[in-house]
Amino acid sequence: MKIDYLILGPYVTNTYIVHDPDTHEGVIIDPSFDPDSIIHAIDKLKVNVKGIFITHGHLDHMAGLNSVRAYCKDAKVYIDKRDKEYLSDPYKNLSYGFPDKVICQDADEWVKHGDIINIGPFEFHIINTSGHTPGGISIYMSKEKVVFTGDALFKETIGRTDFPGGNMEELLSNIKNNLFTLPDDVMVLSGHGEPTSIGHEKVMNPFLAGV
Repeated sequence: MKIDYLILGPYVTNTYIVHDPDTHEGVIIDPSFDPDSIIHAIDKLKVNVKGIFITHGHLDHMAGLNSVRAYCKDAKVYIDKRDKEYLSDPYKNLSYGFPDKVICQDADEWVKHGDIINIGPFEFHIINTSGHTPGGISIYMSKEKVVFTGDALFKETIGRTDFPGGNMEELLSNIKNNLFTLPDDVMVLSGHGEPTSIGHEKVMNPFLAGV
């Protein structure tokens, strides 16, 4: 497995490309602004994109979805149904102030906590980390020991909960009960910022230390 990433847009959002160098199959996680850069990257890496995961329905995590989806014709789009309205509502997805509002079609598959999605050689476990948005999810690859947390958990901080649909108590509970049950050596790849680990966050995250 290889993980490549791009840092895109005004919110410096991490867009991840997870792929197998042997089969060339892969997925995109959170196609952000500048879809041309995403398309250029998958062409350069020769990735056959089979899936597009949206960790939650804010514009900086899906601003490039329409273009990338149109280009990657074999790819299914996965998002938690609790964020369904965020796909097409610029007020909920926070794109209302931008010249190009983010309005996307429904997902191909709605996912929920506990689902296992098999794509190519990879197995993706869906983890409920709602609280930043009502349908926020993390995507865990147990064999590879990596979890993509969107805007739920960052290095030594957590996602904002003051946007529409946010809930601090819910977010903290989901991190404690759903993410912190993963092994300490699992790498955390967030929607913004640098990598961290589950073990590091248990000790160093001021919102969660000592849990």
